[in-house]
Amino acid sequence: MEKLFKEYGLNIDENKKNLFKSYFSLLTEYNSRFNITAITDEREVIVKHFIDSALGVELLKGETLADVGSGGGFPAIPLKIIKPDLKITLIEATEKKCEFLKAVADTLDLKEVTVLCGRAEEFAKKSEYREKFDICTARAVARLNILSEYCLPFVKKGGIFLAYKGDADEEVRDSENAVKILGGKIITHDKYVLEGAKRSLIVIEKQKNTDAKYPRGNARIKNKPL
Repeated sequence: MEKLFKEYGLNIDENKKNLFKSYFSLLTEYNSRFNITAITDEREVIVKHFIDSALGVELLKGETLADVGSGGGFPAIPLKIIKPDLKITLIEATEKKCEFLKAVADTLDLKEVTVLCGRAEEFAKKSEYREKFDICTARAVARLNILSEYCLPFVKKGGIFLAYKGDADEEVRDSENAVKILGGKIITHDKYVLEGAKRSLIVIEKQKNTDAKYPRGNARIKNKPL
């Protein structure tokens, strides 16, 4: 495992390696009961989930992180393992996946991890979460213009939304107007190849507060994207 991480410029010590091993064991256990990920081979999980998630760590600024559509905990849990001082809030709508995320936090003894079970657009309207985070992350949840409406309302002014995508040139172009409306600006679009697949890390800086009317309801976000 250390060799794979090192191939992508990431160094993990024995403790972090053991945490990732425990994470994989839990993922395998829970995946046998309900679907969390279609990727089950250990090497593929390490590369396509753990390493892909961890590659964003150098782009993080701040200590509070909200992760939208957490699913199996990617990218937030690998980021937390690599950078233990992060305070992460995992937002997931599916109860069984929330159960899994809580089990991961408990079993790995990860401190300052909160799991919110419900829809992101509803939590983003609540004062205790709205524009309270240094960082918001999301990975392969929706197209970037749609994803920005779910995520940017969580980010405080001066913070960042870090989007994990595949080959995203078209999405980035198509999302510029939505990002601007929501108070953000696309700062960087880093591209890399992971096991032959094109991947992107997109940093959107929050430059002004998001208008109170955003995010809209889930159906409206999807049916009439900005």
